[in-house]
Amino acid sequence: MKLAILSRARDSYSTRRLVAAAEERNHKVRVLDTLRFAIDLTGDEPDMQYRGKPLSDYDAVLPRVGASITFFGMAVVRQFEQMDVYTPTTAAGIANSRDKLRSMQILSSHDVGIPATTFVRNRADVMPAIERVGGAPVVIKLLEGTQGIGVILAPDDKVAGAVIETLQSTKQNVLIQRFVAESKGKDIRAFVVGDRVVAAMRRVAQGDEFRSNVHRGGRVEAVELDEEYQRVAVKAAQIMGLKIAGVDMLESDHGPSIMEINSSPGLEGIEAATDLDIAGAVVDFVANQVAFPELDVRQRLTVSSGYGVAELLVRDGSGLLGQSLIDSGLRERDITVLTLTREHKVIPNPRGHRVLEAGDRLLCFGRLEEMRDLVPERRRRRARPKLGPLPDDPLHEESSEG
Repeated sequence: MKLAILSRARDSYSTRRLVAAAEERNHKVRVLDTLRFAIDLTGDEPDMQYRGKPLSDYDAVLPRVGASITFFGMAVVRQFEQMDVYTPTTAAGIANSRDKLRSMQILSSHDVGIPATTFVRNRADVMPAIERVGGAPVVIKLLEGTQGIGVILAPDDKVAGAVIETLQSTKQNVLIQRFVAESKGKDIRAFVVGDRVVAAMRRVAQGDEFRSNVHRGGRVEAVELDEEYQRVAVKAAQIMGLKIAGVDMLESDHGPSIMEINSSPGLEGIEAATDLDIAGAVVDFVANQVAFPELDVRQRLTVSSGYGVAELLVRDGSGLLGQSLIDSGLRERDITVLTLTREHKVIPNPRGHRVLEAGDRLLCFGRLEEMRDLVPERRRRRARPKLGPLPDDPLHEESSEG
């Protein structure tokens, strides 16, 4: 495999370890400065220049894009994707993870726990937002902070309101999150590669510091995650569109609660804590994907007119509940079941005798018209009680309909 590592820090621990792991496995590897690319859109096919010269061919690219160059870094990664160079860290995945609001919005619609979170811009909405997440103390986060920078614990409503107002006055966007008191000063970093957690560590803050980041002086220790924490970590990374990710979780009374997902997780702390060759696991995964790349069935199986891919939910009234696949009538309707997901287990090419249960999800390929009646209805937003206008609300006179 010929591998390119995008990194501006050639001598950093993570970059050096990835290079060493690739060379130990007899792969050709080169570190490329992300900012030295020129994206070439002048020809018939996407191309790039590097340091003013045509870019060599690579089998895979491993991005290590720092937060300060996110925009340009994503453009370079996107160009590699358009050139059909494999990357486990897509431009979309980087975009999803770098914006804290965007990542929380995406995660909130899936079966993974996150701290109660809200986002407001108007000064009058701040105190109601604090109450919605459970009241002070609350955690206030800048949307694009890294390594614990821009994360503030406000002990009471007055301080929280003042901090948020100050940050907003400087044009900063902030999130307001419930403070998970039982996890104060510690969190879990799960290192996800592909569909498994290859290593995990607990980070513990020192002294009165509530942020456990290693860059803030936190200590680390290896930890064995139970099945639920591993499932949530892998699912969160996949939801973000990342095959390699550092998933940070709080240990709440209700189970794992996702704090943040890092698209360029560092290796030094977790390799030191676990004494595992995580760089090797990353390189092996990339090499396997180059040799046997994953297919996006939603793109590859929609070439025939009228055919496509859809996910069907087995539920009351669907006509599938309690039926075996062979008796369900799907085959007669020209529908092929690719995978069956039951709870957290994915069953590829399920056999015809398998009986369908409520909650099963079937990823199917077939005639779209035949699958239309079987696709779950779009979820409707629950109606909430109407509230009267707030005192001194300048908009209430314009909201008098009904």
